[in-house]
Amino acid sequence: MKSNTDVTFWRELKASRPMLTKQQYRTIKGQAVKGNVMAARKGLQRIQQRRQHR
Repeated sequence: MKSNTDVTFWRELKASRPMLTKQQYRTIKGQAVKGNVMAARKGLQRIQQRRQHR
């Protein structure tokens, strides 16, 4: 059973896909599929923060 935070994360990942490289997307998606949603979320936030500073 997926929790609401998982569903929210998947929507967030899907929305930010155009900003990510193919490899970044695959890595984060892979982490989430394996069940490590918190690590995937942290990685996505890091990438988004890096994009803002450029």
